[in-house]
Amino acid sequence: MFKAHSEHTQTNLFGFSNLVSPKMRKELQDSEAMKFYELIFCNIKEDDFACLYSETDSRPNAPINCLVSALLLMAKQHLTYERLFEHIKFNLLTKLALGLSTLDEVPFSPATMFNFQNRLSDHFIRSGENLLEKVFDQLTQKQLSELKLKTDIQRTDSFQAASNIRTYSRLQLLVEMLIRIYRVLSEEDQKTYEALFAGYVKKSSGQFLYRLDSEEIGEEQERIGRVYQQIHDQISPNYSEVEIFRIFERVYEEHFTLSEEEIHLKPNGALTSSMLQSPDDLEATYRKKRGQAYYGQSVNLTETCHPDNSVNLITDISVHANNIDDSKELHQRLDTIKEKTPDLEELHFDGGYPSEDNDKKLEKHNIRPVQTAIKGRQRKGVDLRIEADGEDHYLVSCPYQTVESEPTRKRFKAEFAQSGCSQCPWAGLCQLKKKKTGRVYYFTPEDYRKSKRFANIEKLPSQRRGLRANIEATVSEFTRKMTNHKLKVRGAFKTQLFAYSVGIGVNFGRIYRYLSSESPTMATISP
Repeated sequence: MFKAHSEHTQTNLFGFSNLVSPKMRKELQDSEAMKFYELIFCNIKEDDFACLYSETDSRPNAPINCLVSALLLMAKQHLTYERLFEHIKFNLLTKLALGLSTLDEVPFSPATMFNFQNRLSDHFIRSGENLLEKVFDQLTQKQLSELKLKTDIQRTDSFQAASNIRTYSRLQLLVEMLIRIYRVLSEEDQKTYEALFAGYVKKSSGQFLYRLDSEEIGEEQERIGRVYQQIHDQISPNYSEVEIFRIFERVYEEHFTLSEEEIHLKPNGALTSSMLQSPDDLEATYRKKRGQAYYGQSVNLTETCHPDNSVNLITDISVHANNIDDSKELHQRLDTIKEKTPDLEELHFDGGYPSEDNDKKLEKHNIRPVQTAIKGRQRKGVDLRIEADGEDHYLVSCPYQTVESEPTRKRFKAEFAQSGCSQCPWAGLCQLKKKKTGRVYYFTPEDYRKSKRFANIEKLPSQRRGLRANIEATVSEFTRKMTNHKLKVRGAFKTQLFAYSVGIGVNFGRIYRYLSSESPTMATISP
C-alpha cells in the first residue's frame, strides 16, 4: 500500500542536529547535503510512484523520497550498495541528505532497495514509462524556471555506455549457451543427453576455446551446428517456458540456417550488430567507434548553453541501442526536446547528427542547426552558397555572381553565365561542370539544407561559434563514473537508471556550486 513520507518535515527535538555543538550545527546547515535535501529530496513527487504499490490495505511502502534519493547519491558518489548502506547508517551528511534526523534511523533494508528497483523495471516493461526519468524532468523544469535560465540555445552529444558483460567470440558464445542449457536440464535429461553435451560442459567456454587449434575451429563450428539442431528439435520444446531456452532459440535463429535439412553456420557477413552479444544482457548491441569495440547502449545528452546563463543544465537524456546513429536518435528525440523547452531556437552538434530528415524536422520546429564539424569530405573548388527564395526556388551564389535555379526532372540546376566566369579570378579553382554557355551546378534540396547548416555557424557572433565544445566536459562527468566507458550494470533499463541518476546529480552539483559562489543572482530554489 502506498503512503507518502512527510515525517521529515517535522522537527525532532532529539535529532542529532540538536546533539552537536552550535558550530557543527551551522556546518551541517551550510553543507552540500542540506542543499541536496532542500533541492532534490523535498522536490521528489512521491505520488508518481503510487502505481508501484497495491491499492488495498496492506503494509505501507518504505519512503519513496528516501529510496530515490539514495539511488541518486549512490550514482553521484560512485558508491557500491555496501558502501551506500554504510553511509546511511554512520554518515551524518548522508542522513541529512535523506531527511533522517536520528542516529539509529535506517529507512529501508538492502532487500527493499532491490525490490524497489525491480518494481521500477516491471513498471517500465508494462507501461514504457521510466519513473526516474519523470523525476529528472520535473526537477529540471523547476530548476530552469527558478534560476530563470535561457533555453533557446542548446547543444547535444552522445557517449558509449558499455554493458558490464564478458566479451565473447562467436564460437565461445555458442559454447557458453550449451553450458547454460545443460545446467537447467533435469537430472534425467542430463543423463539422456550426456553424450551430446560431453565435449562442452566439463570446462568453461573460455577454456574450451583455448584448447582448440586454429584449424580445428571450422570443424568445431560444423559439429556445434548439429548439436544446436538436435537441442532445437528434441529438447527445447519441453523447456519453452525456461528463459535460457528462449535465449537459445534466438541464438539458433541468428547464427544458423537450414538448407536441404542440413544446418549451416551463417557467414560472418550475414551477422548484424543487433545480434545477441551475451546471455547476460539481451539488449546489448555492438558498435565499433574510433577503433574501439563497444557492447551495450549509447547515451545522448542535451543541455542549455546560452552565454548569458549563470549556470547551464542538462535538459534531456535518452538511452538507445549503440548501433543507432546519432542522427537517427536526434530525429526520434527532437519532438521531446522541443516539448520540454518550447523556446529552443538554436541547436549545436557535431558531424554525426545531420541528416536530411533532421534538417526537415529542425525546420519544422524553427530550430537553427549549427554544425561544428563536417562529416565526410567537403566538395572541392570555390565556395557555393544556396539560399531559398520561395518554395522550390533557390538562389545560388559563388564568390563572383548569383543566379536563380531551375528545376530539372530529379533535382535543380544553377547555370552561371560564361561572361561572368571568364572574368572570375577564382575560375581556375572552380570545379563546376563546363558548358558552352557557362558553368552548371546541379543540387538537391538536401544540398540546400546542408549548405544552410554550414553557413549558420559563420553567421553567429564569434563567442557563440564554440558553444558545442563544452558539452565534452558534461560527457566526462558521466564517463568518469565508468571504467573505460563500461558500466557496473547490464541492460537498457539499468543504463537508464544510471544516466538519469547521474544527470540529476550533475545538475545539482552545478546549482550547488553556483549558489555557493560569492554573488549568485538568487539565494535558493524553493523546496
